[in-house]
Amino acid sequence: MTKKAFPINKPELKDDFYDAINGSWIKQATIPSDHSSTGGFMDLVDDIDKTLMKDSAELQSDKLAAASPELEEYKKFYNMTTNFKKRDEDGVKPLKPVLDRITNLNNYDDLNAQLPDWILSGLPTPFSLGLDPDMKNAKVNALFASGPSLFMPDKTYYEKDNAAAKTLMPIFIKMTTELFEMAGYSEEDSKNIVENAVEFDRLIAPNVKSAEEAADYSKMYNPESPDQLAKSTNVLNLKEAVNQLVGALPEKIIVTEPQFFENLSELLTSSHFKLMKDWMLVKTINGYSGALSDNFRVTGGTYSRALSGKKEATNKKKAAYYLASGTFDQVIGDYYGKKYFGEKAKDDVHQMVNNMINVYKNRLTNNDWLSEDTKKMAIKKLSTLGVQVGYPDELDPLYKKFHVTEEKDGGTVLSNLLDFEKIANQYEFSKWNKPVEKERWEMSANTVNAYYHPFKNIIVFPAAILQAPFYRLDQPESANYGGIGAVMAHEISHAFDNNGSLFDQYGNLNNWWTKSDHEHFAKLAQKMIDEFNGIPFAGGKVNGKLTVSENIADAGGLSCAEEAAKNDTDPDLYQFFTNWGRIWRMKATPEYQNLLLSIDVHAPAPLRASVQVKNLDDFYMTFNVTSEDKMYLKPDKRVQIW
Repeated sequence: MTKKAFPINKPELKDDFYDAINGSWIKQATIPSDHSSTGGFMDLVDDIDKTLMKDSAELQSDKLAAASPELEEYKKFYNMTTNFKKRDEDGVKPLKPVLDRITNLNNYDDLNAQLPDWILSGLPTPFSLGLDPDMKNAKVNALFASGPSLFMPDKTYYEKDNAAAKTLMPIFIKMTTELFEMAGYSEEDSKNIVENAVEFDRLIAPNVKSAEEAADYSKMYNPESPDQLAKSTNVLNLKEAVNQLVGALPEKIIVTEPQFFENLSELLTSSHFKLMKDWMLVKTINGYSGALSDNFRVTGGTYSRALSGKKEATNKKKAAYYLASGTFDQVIGDYYGKKYFGEKAKDDVHQMVNNMINVYKNRLTNNDWLSEDTKKMAIKKLSTLGVQVGYPDELDPLYKKFHVTEEKDGGTVLSNLLDFEKIANQYEFSKWNKPVEKERWEMSANTVNAYYHPFKNIIVFPAAILQAPFYRLDQPESANYGGIGAVMAHEISHAFDNNGSLFDQYGNLNNWWTKSDHEHFAKLAQKMIDEFNGIPFAGGKVNGKLTVSENIADAGGLSCAEEAAKNDTDPDLYQFFTNWGRIWRMKATPEYQNLLLSIDVHAPAPLRASVQVKNLDDFYMTFNVTSEDKMYLKPDKRVQIW
């Protein structure tokens, strides 16, 4: 095998693979003051933001023509988000009608009378309703019910010994109190509202799922009839609200957090009404502060910055771009994909994905622990895997419904956002019991990421991630396999991780494994949990159970990409492994590292780079790693699933 020169200190690599590749970069890298991290993924995000901000400014000044009616509406809205003088003059005024609507609630009957419209308007509710493919009949959209989000990142932050919460909660309280005072509330009223809201949030916390609990898809499917769901509370008519939202009474509603609804009646008591109302006010003022004046935006981001360790707020021009582009995300993604990626690249990458699928098929065929029956089903699932690359063939029709009411016609940034939110919610609920649109993208093309959807059995690779360091025409093919090839195979592997393996080729929750095969897989998954569990990182420890799905996908992705690299005409595993290490380079604030350690289903980036390579025998041969080196892992401890 050809060994090509690469500026890496080999002895250091044997001790710490990640640091040997990225150490020099980490020493000189500076985290921008408005960032919580910098590195491979974030560098791409920043470059794309610069490009699209420049294009948005040119669109705004008519140097660039709007290529579609939807982009013209984006232009109008971007003009409004960047009219800082008008936004500062308006202050809290655009939000007042929303706050008043909540304040005017006197009891649960008042809320119940307007509950369907309340939900459509995107106002806070002590439960959540939404649509997704039916987990037992993935061809149609079903209604899902779950608990609400919390003020803190996770329910574990409400445990008595959580040190982070002891720092974060006072910051949240102080920030939110300031927002209410800025909105014209008295100091005493502001303080009482926030105290009540936090108390209500604490009452919610014990009954919603933690990040670790939510990571187990097998416990999401808890179907209930409308009558069963309605019994959760006697103060709100959930049955009638559902009927009005979707136009009928579903035979079943999939409850993802049954414990929450079992205890909902204890939450929604007459003595808790004021707490709930103030909780709604807090959710609202925090949720919309970024759409008001710049003072509201900066103040309203205080808690988020403390949570992630950002030293200062994003500048107002970039924040205005984020607000506009986030609202028209698929429109901007479509523009980005067509202009900076194109059909030729789309076809080329699609072919690369197909090659990775064929490699995966070969590995399944030659698997030495699956029975023939399970192999056949696995290959069938792989053969029906949907692949989406670059950007959608057609823009989501939702954006044809977005029409901006400009300032000259009385519109504000917030009034438009509220209109769009209601339109989007009506559009979403109208899809109940309709066929699932597998081709509908859930991530815009300018997003540096990729995903697998188990209910749809599809993998999606937006245009933004299909560039260096993940993929570049002028870097060795083996390096490309260590980058985008491993990412592609990672997403394919999600179809066969501890969650994806529960779903068949149609996206249905359906056990297609033999008992002995599933038991063997469970043992391998446990080995993956054990391999990562308890590894010290950023003053804490990795939760192997929380991260197991992504770790299985990383292991399968790296292993399959390596096989593809070895099948190339000029394989170079040195380049393969080192680019794998390079794509995970990341420098982050301690606060952000701690946050991810608590709630992220991915292992920390340095560990994704260094732990997974130790599972592959070729790593030891490529770098001459022996039992004397720190990167050595005994053969019986190496986890190889796919």
